[in-house]
Amino acid sequence: MTGAETEDDIPLGERKTVTDFCYLLDKSKQLFNGLRDLPQYGHKQWQSYFGRTFDVYTKLWKFQQQHRQVLDSRYGLKRWQIGEVASKIGQLYYHYYLRTSETSYLNEAFSFYSAIRQRSYYFQVNKEDRPELVVKKLRYYARYIVVCLLLNKMDLVKVLVKELSEEIEDYTQRFNTEDQLEWNLVLQEVAAFVEADPVVVLNDNNSVVVTSNRLQEGTVPPLEQGMVVGQLVLADALIIGNCNNQLTPVELTIDMFRMLQALEREPVNLATQTSKQGTLEPNEKPAKRENPHKYLLYKPTFSQLFTFLSASFKELPANSVLLVYLSATGVFPTGHSDYEGPYDFGGVLTNTNRDVVNGETVQKRNQAQKEMHCLHPGDLFPFTRKPLFVIVDSSNSTAYKNFTNLFGQPLVCLLSPTVYPKSVQDQSQRGSLFTLFLYSPLLAFSSVCGLSNVRRGLWERAQEFLCKVYRDIGQMITRSRTIDQAFLQFFGDEFLRLLLIRFVFCSAALRLHKLFRESRSFPESYPELPKQDTVESGLLQKHILELATMLDVQSLFWDDSLEAY
Repeated sequence: MTGAETEDDIPLGERKTVTDFCYLLDKSKQLFNGLRDLPQYGHKQWQSYFGRTFDVYTKLWKFQQQHRQVLDSRYGLKRWQIGEVASKIGQLYYHYYLRTSETSYLNEAFSFYSAIRQRSYYFQVNKEDRPELVVKKLRYYARYIVVCLLLNKMDLVKVLVKELSEEIEDYTQRFNTEDQLEWNLVLQEVAAFVEADPVVVLNDNNSVVVTSNRLQEGTVPPLEQGMVVGQLVLADALIIGNCNNQLTPVELTIDMFRMLQALEREPVNLATQTSKQGTLEPNEKPAKRENPHKYLLYKPTFSQLFTFLSASFKELPANSVLLVYLSATGVFPTGHSDYEGPYDFGGVLTNTNRDVVNGETVQKRNQAQKEMHCLHPGDLFPFTRKPLFVIVDSSNSTAYKNFTNLFGQPLVCLLSPTVYPKSVQDQSQRGSLFTLFLYSPLLAFSSVCGLSNVRRGLWERAQEFLCKVYRDIGQMITRSRTIDQAFLQFFGDEFLRLLLIRFVFCSAALRLHKLFRESRSFPESYPELPKQDTVESGLLQKHILELATMLDVQSLFWDDSLEAY
């Protein structure tokens, strides 16, 4: 209401418009705040609540569009308030993506975040003497950047980081706040995250080409006709990050970020499309779930990790696989017992406030006792009652070689090297080499050869060549007469097939590389792969030398490799 106007002076219809808007606004805030009380695990409990929240925001968004003039004059609706509604819708889509693993919803989140910036909804905030409003704007920028990172919109991320930097500077100069260091840390970590890829692909004009490493049509070698493999489907994945030396913007390490994308298909827009900004169709879902459902656990405690594992295990559909990816600091045993069981080899660190020395935990307890803040191989035994696919990237990954398949279900563990040459160790803050191979073998191969950039034409030729290599590796696995059947049972799923093929490529490439001399520098697996048929196959070694020649780094590899051992 303006000036000397009283409520009675406002026409009844306009008064009802304001009342309805206030109701929808309050209801939307109430539902949105309730989202944080929902359990983070389990597929069923949250869906109806999300649906109700989407419905109210759909009504609120359309209502403010239809009645903008009345709300401007009678309610005093400000542009930042519209921006806040749009930002909440963007958050809803992002969280819907996290809950469902449907990359299409990332595009929807991007659509709303993009509209906020294009329409300058938060522009006036800086003119108001209210620090809490500026913080809303900063948080919007941080969320927008995360969505752009996940969609590989790196050019836009760089622009947004620059804008966020200017906003933080303005904020800290105007208001003497205590959170300045916090915001600067966010800025530094996001900026470093953008530069994390060790090798860049360049156009002829030296501009950087953004490459996607999600699963795309035609990138997975097809199964040979008549090939009998398992019909298991990867349904759930736990992606766990607890490395002490990796960048972590928004509670996502580099390794988690890479594995997340390795388990997703390239996103497609839903029918809403970015051209229809401002519309909202939250109930429109892809016909079938294209990606495995994922839980992202950053520095979980043992109890959190066990809770999520149990929830995934409980809800795993028939003929489905649970994948557990562990990127974590190693925990080593301090003594040897007479009987070496699944709790005697250490494992990987779970979250605790205990001291960490040089990246490895130091035990301060009776040697007969086991480390509590650690996921031991034995802790996973109960979950081997269903098909389980484990990837461990850790300095103590080999602890997980000590598995026993108690229940006869398909079980495979892919284990990282535990020692790297010094030149590779220096890169560890930018993510692990092993995970990089599982995410983008060509990026990892180029990195381990010391290349910092590759021309686009050469990159595309090398990728094309790798597709042929992958086909050959696939045939090596399926045609081997001595391979453990567990590998073949997982081979029917496209994501798992690609991970197995990339693992074999990684193992073969590191075995031929002159810098990698110790056996501890090679990946291992449980069950063991037949080396002569796979990682030490003469055909595969020939392919690796051809790729090295293509990239002009053949001098880094043993040519007559088998003699070098």
